[in-house]
Amino acid sequence: MASESASKVCAVVLAAGESRRLGRPKQLLKLDGTELVAHVVERALASSIDGVVVVTGSHRDAVESAIEDLIVTVVFNPDFAEGQGTSLVAGIRALPDDVGAVIVLLGDMPGISTDVISRLADLWREKRPVAAIARYRSGRGHPVLFDRELLSELQHMTGDEGARKLLKRLGDRVVEEHADADSLPQDVDTEEDWERLQRNWQR
Repeated sequence: MASESASKVCAVVLAAGESRRLGRPKQLLKLDGTELVAHVVERALASSIDGVVVVTGSHRDAVESAIEDLIVTVVFNPDFAEGQGTSLVAGIRALPDDVGAVIVLLGDMPGISTDVISRLADLWREKRPVAAIARYRSGRGHPVLFDRELLSELQHMTGDEGARKLLKRLGDRVVEEHADADSLPQDVDTEEDWERLQRNWQR
């Protein structure tokens, strides 16, 4: 459980991927003239959280350029090719000492609303769950929040499935926060995903 002095809720935005399946950097695709990663960061900054860490890796310079006017902490993950788990570790290590919880966001998922980010943060401030996740009408989805008591464990996980396995193991200790949306927010792995996101995009 987080101590009273560890009261900040921060976001870690994972934007280091190589986008091998898509064949081009998905975090740099543009909607309304703005890169996906910038949309994600802007929504996080507009929420009730206390800070944002962005993890870069592949296409580092371009990603950093896309968010250069935003007030965030940027950390480079030299091990980005080894999987998303290494970026989560890099982001956690860059968090301030007084962080109480972290919300994990994906740099290619601009559909996550400022409202749901704020709801997760406010839920933690009120009830201090060990973990929380957004519940959409069609099921559970991003973002996910972890209390600081889990950060050490998350830093020692490997591969892309570590956080997911942790959530499964926590079972009913994971609190759901209902999101006011029908469908899960989309990420972009294929051209079909990208076309669908463009069709469905609403600011």
